[in-house]
Amino acid sequence: MAITAQDASIRTREICQRAPIVPVLVVHDVAHARPLAEALVAGGLPALEVTLRTPAALDVIAEMAKVEGGIVGAGTLVTPDDVTRAMAAGAQFGVSPGATDDLLDACEAGGLPMLPGAATASEAMRLLARGYDMLKFFPAEASGGAPALKAIGAPLPQISFCPTGGVSPDNAASYLSLSNVVCAGGSWVAPSKLVEAGDWDAIRDLAHAASQLAR
Repeated sequence: MAITAQDASIRTREICQRAPIVPVLVVHDVAHARPLAEALVAGGLPALEVTLRTPAALDVIAEMAKVEGGIVGAGTLVTPDDVTRAMAAGAQFGVSPGATDDLLDACEAGGLPMLPGAATASEAMRLLARGYDMLKFFPAEASGGAPALKAIGAPLPQISFCPTGGVSPDNAASYLSLSNVVCAGGSWVAPSKLVEAGDWDAIRDLAHAASQLAR
């Protein structure tokens, strides 16, 4: 069922408000999908972004979608075809490094809540004019980090962000302290070494620590 940009942004904001950190996941082996999602959800991070950067990504989304309490989204959506394939796999929301009209048209037509990326005030204003007021700030650190995002927020207080790209335990608090930040995206809660080792308890503990970060 089609949705408007405003409705898409409302739904995306609700998802982002579930926890202070959205895990950004690059998963190579579908066998890791369910236990990884279960560990992250048990640790208090229900919204999961699976990036479409591996051949297994769509199968990973399908498996994670079966985990109770989880909300699985597809990241690195770039084309309308990406949107179609992600939705068919069971993605409940989408994330993109940027935004094009074709991509947003596909998400709205398919009813997929979308977190579109913006790195400048002009990009943020263009998305706001379309109806999106919950955006991804990417690449966060390379674009000036928390000081840049704070500066953008001064003239555009009606826009909220999920900074992603270079966010870590060392700087997450500086982002989450900003009034225009709802959550942040981070990959440190599921490091590849722990995933490959199947150390789900350690990942659950990292997720729990991230879930306690103050917003």
